[in-house]
Amino acid sequence: MSLFSNKKVRPTPFREEVLKVFQANDYAITVAHIEESIGEHDRITLYRTIKTFIDKGLIHEIVMPGDIKKLALCQDCDHTHSHDHPHAHPHNHVHFHCEKCDEISCVDNEMPPISLKGYQVEAIEIQAHGICPKCA
Repeated sequence: MSLFSNKKVRPTPFREEVLKVFQANDYAITVAHIEESIGEHDRITLYRTIKTFIDKGLIHEIVMPGDIKKLALCQDCDHTHSHDHPHAHPHNHVHFHCEKCDEISCVDNEMPPISLKGYQVEAIEIQAHGICPKCA
């Protein structure tokens, strides 16, 4: 799979199975959703796979207020590590939470440059709430 080679992830049958779950969903999913989708598995292997996917920039975590952590496939995330912040994973999109279907989506949007005087900004997360196109 070219996605693995692009992100320098060694492909394994289990990793390919987990990646297929992400590719089958156009919204952020929970670990429980992944577990239900792949069936019987070793939990430690799943958590190590998720950690590898996050570390390599294949997926990213999304935590919306009052919601559990969800994971989404990275499309065009700028996954560049710095020595000071090896797990920094900035992305330039909005996380949108639909109040009808309760799904969280990554929405490509031109992000305005943000400068905070005296602060070194490593990442910015913008969250939006409302009704998604499917539910409108």
